[in-house]
Amino acid sequence: MSLIPEFELGLWNAWIFILPLILASIFGARILRKRKSEEGSGVTKWKIASMLYFAIVILLYVYSVFLPLKLNTIWFAIGALIYLPAIIFLFIGLLNFASTPVDKLVTKGAYSVSRNPSYVSDFLIMIGIGIACLSWVFLLVAVIEFLLLRYYVVAVEEPFLLENYGNAYREYVNRTSRWIGIPKSEKKT
Repeated sequence: MSLIPEFELGLWNAWIFILPLILASIFGARILRKRKSEEGSGVTKWKIASMLYFAIVILLYVYSVFLPLKLNTIWFAIGALIYLPAIIFLFIGLLNFASTPVDKLVTKGAYSVSRNPSYVSDFLIMIGIGIACLSWVFLLVAVIEFLLLRYYVVAVEEPFLLENYGNAYREYVNRTSRWIGIPKSEKKT
């Protein structure tokens, strides 16, 4: 990992790992359009945090075009081992979300092990790409992106879900971790 990031336009750059994310984004946007629009308290804060989050995502996508993969290195292998299960988990979560009726809380599949499988997957995917490219800039931006999700987007989504699903969501929170492998907080929602 060098202090100055590499910039090189090439066929074997990180953009290859970004393509499935673009497909997931298109698929996810279609699913969300079918669901009810989010209304209630905190929506403006959520929209601002979401816009900032998507700006960071676009920045990472553009950066990936110029970021060479470190093929034939242990770093590429480690990054790919993190990336592959995360991308599979992301698509499983999207399929679970798509197959659940609009008026029901999504609690099956990936949502049975994480309340935020898309966010967990996205973070792991970005970490995997950063390692596969040996880019401290990519890793740093991925951590900033995750912190933004953690402290702003999720902080607004959870009260919204509680408001809309009531006890069903409260029970779901009590049995399902927010993130995979990270214990649930003791705080009652």
